[in-house]
Amino acid sequence: MDFYILYVCISQNKGLQQLDFIILGGGASGLQLAYRLSNHTAFANASILILESNNHKGNDRTWCYWETGDGEWDDLLQKQWKKVQFKSKNVDKIIDLGSASYKMLRSKPYYDRLHQSLAKNKSIQIEYAQCTGFVDEGTHVTVSTDKQIYRCSTLFNSIFDWSVLRKQNRYPVLQQHFLGWYIKTPRPLFDTETAVFMDFTVPQYKETRFMYVLPYTQTEALIEYTLFSKELIDKSEYEDAIRDYLQDKNITDYQLIEVEQGSIPMCSYPFWENNSKNVHFIGSAGGWTKASTGFTFKNINRKTIALVNHIAAKKPLNHFTKKNRFWWYDLLFLDILAKYNHKGASLFSGMFRKNSPKQIFRFLDEESHFLQELMIMRSFPTLLFVKQFFKRLFGAHH
Repeated sequence: MDFYILYVCISQNKGLQQLDFIILGGGASGLQLAYRLSNHTAFANASILILESNNHKGNDRTWCYWETGDGEWDDLLQKQWKKVQFKSKNVDKIIDLGSASYKMLRSKPYYDRLHQSLAKNKSIQIEYAQCTGFVDEGTHVTVSTDKQIYRCSTLFNSIFDWSVLRKQNRYPVLQQHFLGWYIKTPRPLFDTETAVFMDFTVPQYKETRFMYVLPYTQTEALIEYTLFSKELIDKSEYEDAIRDYLQDKNITDYQLIEVEQGSIPMCSYPFWENNSKNVHFIGSAGGWTKASTGFTFKNINRKTIALVNHIAAKKPLNHFTKKNRFWWYDLLFLDILAKYNHKGASLFSGMFRKNSPKQIFRFLDEESHFLQELMIMRSFPTLLFVKQFFKRLFGAHH
């Protein structure tokens, strides 16, 4: 049975536990939103409840992101790199990130930091209960657990529900799925100056497959086999691919320290349309994952700050998220990747071959301007994108 960690400040109202905020899910977005709320002057005394299905969270995630200069979580980082490498059959590029760094953060120190911070807040307690559902009643939200019923003014839900995507066919659904090995070698074999961002030289098998290598010491690295495709593969297939890759690099003597496996949704489905007056979806459940790449953590940083400021300004929750041009770019890219999954390596290769790294990363971070975006669009097969654009424009995907 799953139990939920409850961070609670409780006041009584007609026999129900009454709170200002309830947050479903104590992962990256749920914890960070609680942290932002508790550190904002407008919500210093707000009662917050976080429901989390796993009270033994450790290093269950590794988040990576690029960032210019010093960042909020730098003292927790496992490693940061000033150079990244992109490889495919016809491109081999080592990219100097200049003033930026590619940063690697493991989840345990992050969870620990936020738990410690939240524990200092007198309006936050820990309880255990199983959540059985919630209803937006219009004036408040009622949340049920196996022990009691709670009432709150606003509910934030970070629990991702795959069935939402599977029940629709308007937007193609891909997964960024992966298995990674943390390995240790007896001799120094890794270049700690460079992270391998994407290595498409592995066999593609008519899909989009690449290796991701994060060397954090000369003898330790995360080697991750990643696919952008509709279906998962057998665990042994991920493992064989990593084993073959290491063999190709003449790395045969190593110790397997830890295994990481996961799947991230890649879909332009507008999750925010499921928001109601008092219920707001956050994290991957709220569409905060960059649909075309699977990157989420940097968006969580930006959006939790923006969301708390939005609430403090008493703006309606349903005005927080709107479609923008980057949503359209991702939609068209995923339409093509879903239909022509075997072209993934050449699509990414074209982008890295023809554009400056700074422009690419600004584009992927949704910080570019329109002229830069046009230049990047020119990297892709024009006919494919134009054709897909008109299909979407005239509603061919209903």
